[in-house]
Order: sequence, then structure tokens, then C-alpha cells
Amino acid sequence: MSYGQTLQVLGALLHSSRGLWQVKAFECHHLPWEAHYPTLAKQVWQIGDDDIDAIDVDTPRLLATLLPALTHDLNAMVNGKSASATQAQVFLDSLGLLSGGAPDQELPHAPRAAQSQASHAVQHVAVTGLADEVAPHFSAHIKGRKWQQISAFTQAIADDKHDVLEWCAGKGHLGRLIAKAQQRSVISLEWQSALCDSGQAFAQQWSLPQRFVCADAFSPDAARLLTPAQQAVALHACGDLHVALLQQARCANTASLAISPCCYHLIRASHYQPLSQVAQQSGLNLSRHDLQLPLQHSVIANDKATELRHKEVAWRLGFDSLQREVSGHDHYLPIPSVKQSQLNGDFKAFCLWAAAQKGVSLPVNWPVEHYLALGYRRQRLTRRIDLVAHLFRDVLEQWLLLDRVCFLEEAGYQVKLTTFCDKQITPRNHLILAQRHPHD
Repeated sequence: MSYGQTLQVLGALLHSSRGLWQVKAFECHHLPWEAHYPTLAKQVWQIGDDDIDAIDVDTPRLLATLLPALTHDLNAMVNGKSASATQAQVFLDSLGLLSGGAPDQELPHAPRAAQSQASHAVQHVAVTGLADEVAPHFSAHIKGRKWQQISAFTQAIADDKHDVLEWCAGKGHLGRLIAKAQQRSVISLEWQSALCDSGQAFAQQWSLPQRFVCADAFSPDAARLLTPAQQAVALHACGDLHVALLQQARCANTASLAISPCCYHLIRASHYQPLSQVAQQSGLNLSRHDLQLPLQHSVIANDKATELRHKEVAWRLGFDSLQREVSGHDHYLPIPSVKQSQLNGDFKAFCLWAAAQKGVSLPVNWPVEHYLALGYRRQRLTRRIDLVAHLFRDVLEQWLLLDRVCFLEEAGYQVKLTTFCDKQITPRNHLILAQRHPHD
């Protein structure tokens, strides 16, 4: 099955199942799909609170826990000849995509060398062309996992010999490693001048063929950096930043691209603008909130971080219940980011802070324990709504990735979708490799 055909199949699955994943859990006071999926609703409430996180991070276990109930409900819709029977049949026919991936479309895995880097304790990963005694200088001040990502990405593009344009470079850690290990000239694009200055100083210290350009990735100046005889690379450029690279590289007829997308929701428009002709015909209408679904897969949080996250959600929802009552506005009120120290305090102080941040007037006396209990009750609900939505996070990410792949194929590129490192190093481990056809 071609990438385009796979994109169509995944789009049909996402469209038919959107009632289960295209939801805002914080806005809900009950399971929003319970009337259509009663067996699934019963199943999620039978899961213990202490088991949800373990199920959530283990995709096979997640599927084993929820798919039987979901299948039962879909069969009931089909056999009941309800108004939604046709859509339910489409959904039922494509359920296998959740557990087995797209038919006849097995995603290649990272090379064995990259897979072996999953040990989080490893700080210096061997990179072809980088001497062991030099590696610590290039990995200094980079967190272990990030260095592993940079190293694995560099290894994955070692066969390309073009000069390099590093997009959204930061201090140019990726570009400097490519320049040193592969002896390729690198232009590093970054809009923050302080980062450019730091990166350029390092390049000069090590006599690297790396030059920084301080410019906005959305500007004409950035677009002019792209040339036909070049490889453009981007490791975790967010949202529209990597989309801009795809679009500008296509216009510039750039010879080669290596892109690992990230943060699909960081877009300028209110809704996702599909890139490929295939995706444009899918009928999917994705908000920024929807685009966050693929990112809701943590493989690195420790027990303490998980505990604090659950407490924060409960406190946010408890305050939300309070503000709805006192303001008379029955909609979720988001509040700013919370410092960890605030979660070490008490719930009342948290609510007073949140109310001050949002200009909400609270009564002098209010039942603190009542709203704290409401917060935890709503937190239990949101965790189960999210658990079901997470059945579709990998499918949605595959659809977004394939939209980019097909966009490049439509422009005449030979494209490969693969992975460059183990998922334990980063959940955003996908890599799009594109080469211009020789005759173009």
C-alpha cells in the first residue's frame, strides 16, 4: 500500500471515530460518548485509578483493555441498523489499524545502532567521524536524552553529502556535530541572536565549517537560504516552523530533506491546514487542541512528576468548579502555568492565586473540601476520557506525518518515513527523509 493510500485509510478511521478522540475532557461532566458506547463506558469505570497510567503508557495493554468493549459496541450499532450503522461499519472494518498499523505499510524502525542508545545513563553516544576524546566537548551542557537524539539523527543522515541548512538551530548543536563528524558545510538558521552568537563562537573555536544566520524562519531571508544543491535538516522544529521548511524547500527545489516533526499544535491558524491533496480531501477538521493528542504520550515521567501532574489537574478542575459557581459562566477557565512549589501548598491558597490571576472574585467563605472533592471527581472522569482518546494518538500522528510525506511526494520527491532513535529516548522519534528524483 502506498503512502497516499495509507493516508486515506487512516483518515477514514479518524473521521469515523472522531466522537471518541475529538473531545475536550476538561469541559465534560460525564463520558461524552457514553450513549453510543455503553460497553466501553462500563469498561473504563472498571479500571482502577492506580492502573490507568500503567495502561496508558503501554500501547498493547491499552488496546487489550479497551478494544473488546469498543468492538462490542460497534457490532451492536451495525446489527441494530441504527442511523450510524454505516459509519460504525467503517470504524469496525478499520479497527485493526489501531493495533497493527496500516495494512501492508510497516513503518521501518531505527537502525540497530540508534536503537541501542535507549540507555538513559549514556551521555556520550559514539558517532561515526567523531573521536571519543572530542565527543565530550560537543555534548557538554546537553541533557543526555537530547544528546542521544542529536547523535542518532546525525547517524541517520550520514550517507548524504550535500551542504546542510540547519533549520531552527538554537545554538547549532546538531549542525556542529554534522560539520565535525561528516565534514559538511553547515548554515544554521536561528532567530535569537544570543544563541547565534554562542553557536558561532563554538564553531570558530573548533574551526568548523558552520555559519549562523540570524533570521525569522517565516521570513523571505530564511527562504533565500534554501538552494537546490543542499540538504535541509530540522530536529524537532515545532508546528508551522517545520511546515514552513517543507513549503520553502519544495519551492527552492532543495535536493534533500531530513525532518523530525514536533508539536503539531503550534500553528498560526486556528485549525490545521492539510498540506497534501490527499489529506485535503479527508474531511478532518483539526483544532489546535486536537493536534495535541499525539503529544499525550509520556515515556519519561517519574512517579513524583506523575503524582504532581494528577494533583495539578485535580486542583485546576476544583478551582474551575468553584469559578463556574461564583461567576455563573458554565465553561472551563484556563489558568497560567503552575510552579511546583504551589502544589506543595494547600488547595485554598491555590484557588486564591488562580482567582487573582483571572480576576475572579471569591466569597469570603466557601467550602474548600467540597470543591477539592469535585476536582478529584472530575479528574477521575478526565483521565478516562483521555485514556479512550489515546487509542487514536498514534494513528493521528501517523496521519499528520503521512500528510507531510505525501506533500513531498506530490512535489516529486522520493520519500521514506522511518525512525531515527528508540521511543524511550523521545516519543517524537519519526524521521522524514526526502530526495529529489535525479531527473528533476
